[in-house]
Amino acid sequence: MRLDKYLKVSRLMKRRTVANEACDAGRVSVNGKPARASYDVKVGDVIEIAFGQRMMKVRVAAVSEVVTKEKAAELYTVEA
Repeated sequence: MRLDKYLKVSRLMKRRTVANEACDAGRVSVNGKPARASYDVKVGDVIEIAFGQRMMKVRVAAVSEVVTKEKAAELYTVEA
């Protein structure tokens, strides 16, 4: 699954276009390297997202095309 779509499906970002713009601006990295929106997300990848001054680091636990709002948090685990 594409990185921008994963960020939207997992509810880490509200819209896919916002996720795409964040990737283009270099605010999203996967496994320590800046990632493009077309990056293919795999289970075990570590995604870092910069929200202004705050950094969020999550590990991909599952990849699913369609997820309900209640189950979205099960797609990743937050890391310190």
